[in-house]
Amino acid sequence: MLRDDGVSTIEYTEQLTYLLFLKMAHEREIRALNPERIVPPACSWQRLLDNDGDELEVTYRHILEQLARQTGTLGVIFRKAQNRIQDPAKLKRLIVDLIDKENWSAAGVDIKGDAYEELLSKGAEDIKSGAGQYFTPRPLIQAIVDCIDPSVGDTVVDPAAGTGGFLLVAHERASRDAEDLNPDQRAHLRDGFVRGMELVDGTARLAAMNLLLHGIGTPNGRSLIDVKDSLIADPGERWSVVLSNPPFGRKSSITMVGADGREAREDREIERPDFVVTTANKQLNFVQHIATILDINGRAAVVVPDNVLFEGGVGETLRRRLLADFDVQTLLRLPTGIFYAQGVKANVLFFDKKPARESAWTERLWVYDLRTNQRFTLKQNPLRREHLQEFVDCYRGERVESERLRAFGHDELIARDKVNLDLSWLRDDSLEDLDNLPAPEVIAREIVEDLTAALVEFEAVAAALEAASTAVAE
Repeated sequence: MLRDDGVSTIEYTEQLTYLLFLKMAHEREIRALNPERIVPPACSWQRLLDNDGDELEVTYRHILEQLARQTGTLGVIFRKAQNRIQDPAKLKRLIVDLIDKENWSAAGVDIKGDAYEELLSKGAEDIKSGAGQYFTPRPLIQAIVDCIDPSVGDTVVDPAAGTGGFLLVAHERASRDAEDLNPDQRAHLRDGFVRGMELVDGTARLAAMNLLLHGIGTPNGRSLIDVKDSLIADPGERWSVVLSNPPFGRKSSITMVGADGREAREDREIERPDFVVTTANKQLNFVQHIATILDINGRAAVVVPDNVLFEGGVGETLRRRLLADFDVQTLLRLPTGIFYAQGVKANVLFFDKKPARESAWTERLWVYDLRTNQRFTLKQNPLRREHLQEFVDCYRGERVESERLRAFGHDELIARDKVNLDLSWLRDDSLEDLDNLPAPEVIAREIVEDLTAALVEFEAVAAALEAASTAVAE
Protein backbone atom coordinates (compact mmCIF):
# COMPACT_ATOMS: atom_id res chain seq x y z
CA MET A 1 0.00 0.00 0.00
CA LEU A 2 2.88 2.39 0.78
CA ARG A 3 5.36 1.34 -1.91
CA ASP A 4 4.05 4.01 -4.29
CA ASP A 5 4.97 6.65 -1.70
CA GLY A 6 8.58 5.48 -1.64
CA VAL A 7 8.24 3.92 1.82
CA SER A 8 10.68 1.02 2.31
CA THR A 9 9.72 -2.21 4.08
CA ILE A 10 11.66 -1.21 7.18
CA GLU A 11 9.99 2.23 7.27
CA TYR A 12 6.63 0.55 6.82
CA THR A 13 7.45 -1.70 9.77
CA GLU A 14 8.30 1.41 11.82
CA GLN A 15 4.89 2.94 11.06
CA LEU A 16 3.19 -0.35 11.98
CA THR A 17 5.18 -0.34 15.22
CA TYR A 18 3.74 3.03 16.28
CA LEU A 19 0.18 2.17 15.34
CA LEU A 20 0.27 -1.36 16.79
CA PHE A 21 1.58 -0.04 20.09
CA LEU A 22 -1.18 2.59 20.30
CA LYS A 23 -3.88 0.02 19.45
CA MET A 24 -2.58 -2.51 22.02
CA ALA A 25 -2.38 0.25 24.66
CA HIS A 26 -6.03 1.07 23.85
CA GLU A 27 -6.99 -2.60 24.27
CA ARG A 28 -5.35 -2.70 27.69
CA GLU A 29 -7.13 0.47 28.76
CA ILE A 30 -10.63 -0.79 27.89
CA ARG A 31 -10.30 -4.43 28.97
CA ALA A 32 -12.67 -5.61 31.69
CA LEU A 33 -10.04 -7.25 33.91
CA ASN A 34 -7.34 -4.99 35.39
CA PRO A 35 -7.60 -2.09 32.89
CA GLU A 36 -4.34 -0.19 32.57
CA ARG A 37 -3.53 3.21 31.04
CA ILE A 38 -0.22 3.18 29.20
CA VAL A 39 -0.29 6.37 27.10
CA PRO A 40 -1.58 9.86 28.05
CA PRO A 41 -5.24 10.56 27.11
CA ALA A 42 -4.09 13.05 24.46
CA CYS A 43 -2.30 10.19 22.69
CA SER A 44 -5.17 7.70 22.65
CA TRP A 45 -6.03 5.43 19.74
CA GLN A 46 -9.54 6.83 19.77
CA ARG A 47 -8.23 10.23 18.66
CA LEU A 48 -6.88 8.63 15.49
CA LEU A 49 -10.21 6.93 14.84
CA ASP A 50 -12.11 10.19 15.33
CA ASN A 51 -10.10 12.28 12.85
CA ASP A 52 -9.86 12.38 9.06
CA GLY A 53 -7.91 14.16 6.36
CA ASP A 54 -5.29 16.75 7.24
CA GLU A 55 -6.50 16.82 10.86
CA LEU A 56 -5.68 13.11 11.18
CA GLU A 57 -2.15 13.70 9.89
CA VAL A 58 -1.62 16.60 12.34
CA THR A 59 -3.08 14.60 15.27
CA TYR A 60 -0.86 11.61 14.47
CA ARG A 61 2.24 13.83 14.26
CA HIS A 62 1.46 15.46 17.63
CA ILE A 63 0.95 12.04 19.25
CA LEU A 64 4.34 10.86 17.99
CA GLU A 65 6.04 14.03 19.25
CA GLN A 66 4.47 13.74 22.72
CA LEU A 67 5.27 10.05 23.15
CA ALA A 68 8.88 10.66 22.03
CA ARG A 69 9.35 12.67 25.24
CA GLN A 70 8.28 9.76 27.49
CA THR A 71 10.68 7.52 29.43
CA GLY A 72 11.14 3.74 29.50
CA THR A 73 9.86 1.45 26.75
CA LEU A 74 7.52 4.17 25.50
CA GLY A 75 10.39 6.58 24.97
CA VAL A 76 12.54 4.03 23.11
CA ILE A 77 9.75 2.98 20.74
CA PHE A 78 8.73 6.56 19.89
CA ARG A 79 12.16 8.19 20.09
CA LYS A 80 12.55 10.61 17.12
CA ALA A 81 9.42 9.06 15.59
CA GLN A 82 8.17 10.62 12.34
CA ASN A 83 5.13 10.02 10.17
CA ARG A 84 6.26 8.65 6.79
CA ILE A 85 2.69 8.24 5.49
CA GLN A 86 2.05 11.56 3.81
CA ASP A 87 -1.36 10.65 2.34
CA PRO A 88 -4.04 10.97 5.11
CA ALA A 89 -6.36 8.61 3.20
CA LYS A 90 -3.75 5.83 3.26
CA LEU A 91 -3.06 6.50 6.93
CA LYS A 92 -6.79 6.21 7.67
CA ARG A 93 -7.03 2.92 5.77
CA LEU A 94 -4.07 1.55 7.68
CA ILE A 95 -5.64 2.54 11.01
CA VAL A 96 -9.22 1.45 10.33
CA ASP A 97 -8.99 -1.44 7.87
CA LEU A 98 -5.76 -3.15 8.92
CA ILE A 99 -5.16 -2.49 12.61
CA ASP A 100 -8.41 -1.49 14.33
CA LYS A 101 -10.29 -4.57 13.12
CA GLU A 102 -8.03 -6.94 15.08
CA ASN A 103 -7.79 -7.52 18.82
CA TRP A 104 -4.02 -7.74 18.97
CA SER A 105 -3.87 -8.39 22.70
CA ALA A 106 -5.99 -11.52 22.22
CA ALA A 107 -3.68 -12.87 19.51
CA GLY A 108 -1.12 -15.35 20.82
CA VAL A 109 2.41 -14.13 21.43
CA ASP A 110 3.73 -16.58 18.83
CA ILE A 111 1.34 -15.35 16.11
CA LYS A 112 1.93 -11.61 16.39
CA GLY A 113 5.60 -12.04 17.31
CA ASP A 114 6.33 -14.29 14.35
CA ALA A 115 4.44 -11.95 12.00
CA TYR A 116 6.59 -9.04 13.17
CA GLU A 117 9.77 -11.07 12.78
CA GLU A 118 8.73 -11.90 9.23
CA LEU A 119 8.33 -8.18 8.50
CA LEU A 120 11.81 -7.52 9.90
CA SER A 121 13.33 -10.25 7.75
CA LYS A 122 11.60 -8.79 4.68
CA GLY A 123 13.01 -5.40 5.62
CA ALA A 124 16.49 -6.90 5.82
CA GLU A 125 16.18 -7.98 2.18
CA ASP A 126 15.79 -4.33 1.15
CA ILE A 127 19.45 -3.81 0.21
CA LYS A 128 19.09 -0.10 -0.52
CA SER A 129 17.91 0.66 3.02
CA GLY A 130 20.96 -1.04 4.56
CA ALA A 131 18.69 -2.81 7.04
CA GLY A 132 20.36 -6.18 6.42
CA GLN A 133 23.34 -5.17 8.56
CA TYR A 134 21.10 -5.43 11.64
CA PHE A 135 19.80 -8.90 10.80
CA THR A 136 21.62 -12.13 11.71
CA PRO A 137 20.33 -15.31 9.98
CA ARG A 138 17.86 -17.00 12.32
CA PRO A 139 19.31 -20.54 11.82
CA LEU A 140 22.74 -19.26 12.92
CA ILE A 141 21.27 -17.57 16.00
CA GLN A 142 19.39 -20.74 16.92
CA ALA A 143 22.52 -22.89 16.61
CA ILE A 144 24.62 -20.47 18.70
CA VAL A 145 21.95 -20.32 21.42
CA ASP A 146 21.62 -24.12 21.40
CA CYS A 147 25.38 -24.31 22.08
CA ILE A 148 25.42 -21.71 24.88
CA ASP A 149 22.16 -23.12 26.33
CA PRO A 150 20.99 -20.18 28.50
CA SER A 151 18.71 -21.04 31.41
CA VAL A 152 16.31 -19.04 33.59
CA GLY A 153 19.14 -18.42 36.07
CA ASP A 154 21.17 -16.49 33.48
CA THR A 155 21.25 -12.85 32.47
CA VAL A 156 21.76 -12.34 28.74
CA VAL A 157 23.01 -9.21 26.98
CA ASP A 158 23.65 -8.20 23.39
CA PRO A 159 25.72 -4.98 23.18
CA ALA A 160 24.89 -4.64 19.46
CA ALA A 161 21.29 -5.83 19.63
CA GLY A 162 20.06 -4.96 16.13
CA THR A 163 16.41 -6.00 15.98
CA GLY A 164 16.79 -8.30 19.00
CA GLY A 165 17.22 -11.72 17.35
CA PHE A 166 19.73 -13.17 19.85
CA LEU A 167 17.68 -11.94 22.82
CA LEU A 168 14.45 -13.47 21.49
CA VAL A 169 15.95 -16.90 20.80
CA ALA A 170 17.77 -16.96 24.16
CA HIS A 171 14.50 -16.12 25.92
CA GLU A 172 12.67 -18.78 23.93
CA ARG A 173 15.18 -21.45 24.95
CA ALA A 174 15.19 -20.46 28.64
CA SER A 175 11.37 -20.49 28.61
CA ARG A 176 11.01 -24.02 27.23
CA ASP A 177 9.99 -25.39 30.67
CA ALA A 178 7.86 -22.38 31.60
CA GLU A 179 5.15 -24.47 33.26
CA ASP A 180 7.67 -25.62 35.88
CA LEU A 181 8.85 -22.10 36.79
CA ASN A 182 7.85 -20.26 39.95
CA PRO A 183 6.46 -16.67 39.89
CA ASP A 184 9.85 -15.10 40.64
CA GLN A 185 11.50 -16.99 37.78
CA ARG A 186 8.73 -15.98 35.38
CA ALA A 187 9.08 -12.33 36.44
CA HIS A 188 12.85 -12.54 35.87
CA LEU A 189 12.31 -14.02 32.41
CA ARG A 190 9.96 -11.17 31.51
CA ASP A 191 11.76 -8.21 33.10
CA GLY A 192 15.40 -9.06 33.82
CA PHE A 193 16.58 -11.98 31.71
CA VAL A 194 17.57 -10.05 28.56
CA ARG A 195 19.10 -6.65 27.88
CA GLY A 196 20.23 -5.01 24.67
CA MET A 197 22.12 -1.92 23.56
CA GLU A 198 21.63 -0.42 20.11
CA LEU A 199 23.17 2.75 18.68
CA VAL A 200 20.60 3.47 15.93
CA ASP A 201 17.26 4.91 17.07
CA GLY A 202 15.14 3.23 14.42
CA THR A 203 16.70 -0.17 14.99
CA ALA A 204 16.36 0.13 18.79
CA ARG A 205 12.67 0.93 18.27
CA LEU A 206 12.18 -2.26 16.24
CA ALA A 207 14.05 -4.32 18.84
CA ALA A 208 11.97 -2.94 21.74
CA MET A 209 8.71 -3.67 19.90
CA ASN A 210 9.95 -7.09 18.84
CA LEU A 211 10.60 -8.03 22.48
CA LEU A 212 7.26 -6.61 23.58
CA LEU A 213 5.29 -8.57 20.98
CA HIS A 214 7.01 -11.73 22.20
CA GLY A 215 5.91 -11.09 25.80
CA ILE A 216 9.26 -9.74 27.01
CA GLY A 217 9.24 -6.54 29.07
CA THR A 218 6.29 -4.27 29.77
CA PRO A 219 4.95 -1.36 27.68
CA ASN A 220 5.05 1.12 30.56
CA GLY A 221 8.13 -0.24 32.33
CA ARG A 222 11.88 0.17 31.99
CA SER A 223 13.09 -0.42 28.46
CA LEU A 224 15.12 -3.60 27.96
CA ILE A 225 16.80 -1.90 24.98
CA ASP A 226 19.13 1.03 25.73
CA VAL A 227 19.79 3.49 22.91
CA LYS A 228 23.52 4.07 23.33
CA ASP A 229 27.00 3.45 21.97
CA SER A 230 28.16 0.37 23.86
CA LEU A 231 31.84 1.14 23.24
CA ILE A 232 31.92 4.54 24.98
CA ALA A 233 32.34 3.22 28.53
CA ASP A 234 32.19 0.24 30.87
CA PRO A 235 28.50 0.05 31.89
CA GLY A 236 29.46 -1.29 35.32
CA GLU A 237 27.05 -4.24 35.03
CA ARG A 238 28.07 -7.83 34.34
CA TRP A 239 26.11 -10.59 32.60
CA SER A 240 26.46 -14.38 32.62
CA VAL A 241 25.85 -14.71 28.86
CA VAL A 242 26.85 -12.38 26.01
CA LEU A 243 25.53 -13.11 22.50
CA SER A 244 26.29 -10.66 19.72
CA ASN A 245 26.91 -9.98 16.05
CA PRO A 246 28.53 -6.51 16.13
CA PRO A 247 28.41 -4.33 12.99
CA PHE A 248 30.91 -5.30 10.28
CA GLY A 249 32.38 -1.82 9.67
CA ARG A 250 36.08 -1.87 10.54
CA LYS A 251 36.46 1.65 11.96
CA SER A 252 34.73 3.47 14.80
CA SER A 253 34.06 7.01 13.64
CA ILE A 254 32.29 10.21 14.53
CA THR A 255 30.65 12.71 12.19
CA MET A 256 32.07 16.23 12.47
CA VAL A 257 30.09 19.19 11.11
CA GLY A 258 32.26 22.14 10.10
CA ALA A 259 31.45 25.85 10.15
CA ASP A 260 30.48 25.58 6.47
CA GLY A 261 27.92 22.90 7.30
CA ARG A 262 29.84 20.11 5.59
CA GLU A 263 30.02 16.73 7.27
CA ALA A 264 33.21 14.69 7.62
CA ARG A 265 33.70 11.30 9.24
CA GLU A 266 36.70 11.00 11.50
CA ASP A 267 38.21 7.72 12.74
CA ARG A 268 37.94 7.50 16.48
CA GLU A 269 40.18 5.48 18.75
CA ILE A 270 38.42 4.08 21.80
CA GLU A 271 40.52 4.56 24.92
CA ARG A 272 39.20 2.83 28.04
CA PRO A 273 41.06 1.78 31.20
CA ASP A 274 39.45 -1.69 31.03
CA PHE A 275 40.62 -2.27 27.44
CA VAL A 276 43.83 -4.14 26.63
CA VAL A 277 44.58 -2.11 23.49
CA THR A 278 43.61 1.31 22.13
CA THR A 279 42.38 1.15 18.53
CA ALA A 280 39.77 2.50 16.11
CA ASN A 281 39.02 -1.06 14.91
CA LYS A 282 35.37 -1.53 15.84
CA GLN A 283 35.44 -5.35 15.90
CA LEU A 284 38.48 -5.52 18.18
CA ASN A 285 36.81 -2.99 20.48
CA PHE A 286 33.60 -5.01 20.64
CA VAL A 287 35.59 -8.13 21.57
CA GLN A 288 37.28 -6.13 24.36
CA HIS A 289 33.96 -4.73 25.52
CA ILE A 290 32.38 -8.19 25.64
CA ALA A 291 35.35 -9.48 27.62
CA THR A 292 34.73 -6.68 30.15
CA ILE A 293 30.96 -7.12 30.62
CA LEU A 294 31.12 -10.91 30.92
CA ASP A 295 30.77 -12.13 34.52
CA ILE A 296 33.22 -14.62 36.05
CA ASN A 297 32.38 -18.09 34.68
CA GLY A 298 30.18 -16.39 32.09
CA ARG A 299 30.12 -17.55 28.48
CA ALA A 300 30.15 -15.55 25.28
CA ALA A 301 29.53 -16.20 21.60
CA VAL A 302 30.36 -13.37 19.21
CA VAL A 303 30.34 -13.16 15.42
CA VAL A 304 33.64 -11.70 14.20
CA PRO A 305 35.11 -11.09 10.72
CA ASP A 306 38.36 -12.80 9.73
CA ASN A 307 40.51 -9.72 10.44
CA VAL A 308 39.91 -10.15 14.18
CA LEU A 309 41.66 -13.52 13.90
CA PHE A 310 44.77 -12.46 11.99
CA GLU A 311 45.30 -8.69 12.22
CA GLY A 312 48.74 -7.83 13.59
CA GLY A 313 49.78 -5.15 16.07
CA VAL A 314 46.97 -4.48 18.53
CA GLY A 315 45.10 -7.50 17.15
CA GLU A 316 47.93 -9.83 18.13
CA THR A 317 48.17 -8.23 21.59
CA LEU A 318 44.45 -8.75 22.17
CA ARG A 319 44.50 -12.38 21.02
CA ARG A 320 47.41 -13.19 23.35
CA ARG A 321 45.50 -11.69 26.28
CA LEU A 322 42.29 -13.54 25.38
CA LEU A 323 44.08 -16.90 25.19
CA ALA A 324 45.68 -16.25 28.59
CA ASP A 325 42.78 -14.78 30.58
CA PHE A 326 39.82 -16.58 28.97
CA ASP A 327 39.04 -20.09 27.87
CA VAL A 328 38.79 -19.48 24.12
CA GLN A 329 37.44 -22.93 23.47
CA THR A 330 35.67 -22.97 20.09
CA LEU A 331 35.80 -21.24 16.71
CA LEU A 332 33.16 -21.82 14.05
CA ARG A 333 34.30 -20.78 10.55
CA LEU A 334 31.14 -19.56 8.81
CA PRO A 335 30.42 -20.00 5.10
CA THR A 336 30.06 -16.99 2.82
CA GLY A 337 26.70 -16.08 1.33
CA ILE A 338 24.67 -16.16 4.55
CA PHE A 339 24.72 -12.42 5.39
CA TYR A 340 23.12 -9.57 3.47
CA ALA A 341 26.54 -7.92 3.19
CA GLN A 342 28.01 -9.83 0.23
CA GLY A 343 31.33 -11.66 0.52
CA VAL A 344 31.69 -11.26 4.28
CA LYS A 345 34.03 -13.82 5.82
CA ALA A 346 32.98 -14.31 9.42
CA ASN A 347 33.34 -16.68 12.34
CA VAL A 348 31.73 -17.32 15.70
CA LEU A 349 34.16 -17.13 18.62
CA PHE A 350 33.07 -18.92 21.81
CA PHE A 351 34.93 -18.06 25.02
CA ASP A 352 34.38 -18.29 28.79
CA LYS A 353 35.56 -15.86 31.46
CA LYS A 354 37.56 -17.39 34.29
CA PRO A 355 39.01 -16.22 37.63
CA ALA A 356 42.57 -14.86 37.48
CA ARG A 357 45.41 -17.39 37.59
CA GLU A 358 49.06 -17.52 36.53
CA SER A 359 48.76 -20.14 33.79
CA ALA A 360 46.80 -19.59 30.59
CA TRP A 361 43.14 -20.63 30.63
CA THR A 362 42.96 -21.65 26.98
CA GLU A 363 44.36 -25.16 26.81
CA ARG A 364 42.81 -26.19 23.51
CA LEU A 365 40.91 -24.36 20.75
CA TRP A 366 38.50 -26.48 18.74
CA VAL A 367 37.90 -25.19 15.20
CA TYR A 368 34.95 -26.33 13.09
CA ASP A 369 35.24 -25.45 9.39
CA LEU A 370 31.80 -24.88 7.86
CA ARG A 371 33.27 -22.61 5.18
CA THR A 372 35.50 -24.67 2.91
CA ASN A 373 33.57 -26.25 0.01
CA GLN A 374 30.26 -24.91 1.31
CA ARG A 375 28.20 -22.66 -0.94
CA PHE A 376 25.15 -20.80 0.36
CA THR A 377 23.07 -17.99 -1.07
CA LEU A 378 20.28 -15.92 0.45
CA LYS A 379 17.66 -17.07 -2.06
CA GLN A 380 18.46 -20.27 -3.95
CA ASN A 381 20.39 -22.14 -1.25
CA PRO A 382 19.90 -20.43 2.13
CA LEU A 383 21.53 -21.62 5.34
CA ARG A 384 19.15 -23.82 7.34
CA ARG A 385 19.32 -24.97 10.94
CA GLU A 386 20.09 -28.57 9.92
CA HIS A 387 23.30 -27.40 8.21
CA LEU A 388 24.61 -26.49 11.67
CA GLN A 389 23.42 -29.59 13.53
CA GLU A 390 26.72 -31.48 13.25
CA PHE A 391 28.53 -28.50 14.75
CA VAL A 392 26.04 -28.20 17.63
CA ASP A 393 26.39 -31.95 18.32
CA CYS A 394 30.19 -31.58 18.38
CA TYR A 395 29.96 -28.56 20.69
CA ARG A 396 27.64 -30.18 23.23
CA GLY A 397 28.93 -33.74 23.05
CA GLU A 398 32.27 -35.47 23.43
CA ARG A 399 34.59 -33.83 20.94
CA VAL A 400 36.54 -36.04 18.56
CA GLU A 401 38.57 -34.72 15.65
CA SER A 402 36.99 -35.26 12.22
CA GLU A 403 37.26 -33.91 8.68
CA ARG A 404 35.77 -30.56 9.69
CA LEU A 405 36.73 -30.45 13.38
CA ARG A 406 40.30 -29.97 14.61
CA ALA A 407 41.86 -29.12 17.98
CA PHE A 408 44.85 -26.78 18.41
CA GLY A 409 46.83 -26.69 21.68
CA HIS A 410 47.76 -23.46 23.47
CA ASP A 411 51.49 -23.73 22.70
CA GLU A 412 50.74 -24.33 19.02
CA LEU A 413 48.50 -21.26 18.88
CA ILE A 414 50.99 -18.97 20.63
CA ALA A 415 53.80 -20.14 18.33
CA ARG A 416 51.90 -19.12 15.19
CA ASP A 417 52.98 -15.91 13.44
CA LYS A 418 51.13 -13.01 15.11
CA VAL A 419 49.09 -15.63 17.04
CA ASN A 420 47.04 -16.02 13.86
CA LEU A 421 43.78 -17.84 14.66
CA ASP A 422 42.59 -17.94 11.04
CA LEU A 423 43.01 -21.72 10.98
CA SER A 424 42.16 -23.91 7.99
CA TRP A 425 43.28 -27.28 6.71
CA LEU A 426 40.69 -28.47 4.17
CA ARG A 427 41.43 -28.26 0.45
CA ASP A 428 39.13 -25.77 -1.31
CA ASP A 429 37.79 -27.57 -4.39
CA SER A 430 36.55 -24.32 -5.97
CA LEU A 431 40.17 -23.21 -6.49
CA GLU A 432 40.61 -26.05 -8.97
CA ASP A 433 37.07 -26.21 -10.37
CA LEU A 434 36.65 -23.13 -12.60
CA ASP A 435 32.95 -23.92 -13.06
CA ASN A 436 32.35 -23.69 -9.33
CA LEU A 437 33.92 -20.33 -8.54
CA PRO A 438 32.08 -17.94 -6.19
CA ALA A 439 30.01 -15.11 -7.69
CA PRO A 440 32.04 -12.13 -9.02
CA GLU A 441 30.80 -9.82 -6.26
CA VAL A 442 31.95 -12.34 -3.64
CA ILE A 443 35.40 -12.60 -5.24
CA ALA A 444 35.61 -8.79 -5.41
CA ARG A 445 34.68 -8.47 -1.74
CA GLU A 446 37.30 -11.06 -0.77
CA ILE A 447 39.96 -9.13 -2.71
CA VAL A 448 38.96 -5.92 -0.92
CA GLU A 449 39.14 -7.70 2.45
CA ASP A 450 42.61 -9.08 1.66
CA LEU A 451 43.92 -5.71 0.45
CA THR A 452 42.48 -3.93 3.50
CA ALA A 453 44.14 -6.46 5.80
CA ALA A 454 47.45 -5.96 3.98
CA LEU A 455 47.17 -2.17 4.40
CA VAL A 456 46.60 -2.61 8.13
CA GLU A 457 49.74 -4.74 8.32
CA PHE A 458 51.75 -2.08 6.45
CA GLU A 459 50.37 0.60 8.79
CA ALA A 460 51.57 -1.42 11.80
CA VAL A 461 55.05 -1.86 10.26
CA ALA A 462 55.27 1.85 9.39
CA ALA A 463 54.20 2.86 12.91
CA ALA A 464 56.82 0.54 14.43
CA LEU A 465 59.56 1.95 12.17
CA GLU A 466 58.53 5.54 12.99
CA ALA A 467 58.58 4.76 16.72
CA ALA A 468 62.04 3.17 16.41
CA SER A 469 63.30 6.16 14.40
CA THR A 470 62.00 8.59 17.00
CA ALA A 471 63.60 6.62 19.82
CA VAL A 472 67.01 6.67 18.03
CA ALA A 473 66.73 10.42 17.39
CA GLU A 474 66.09 11.10 21.07
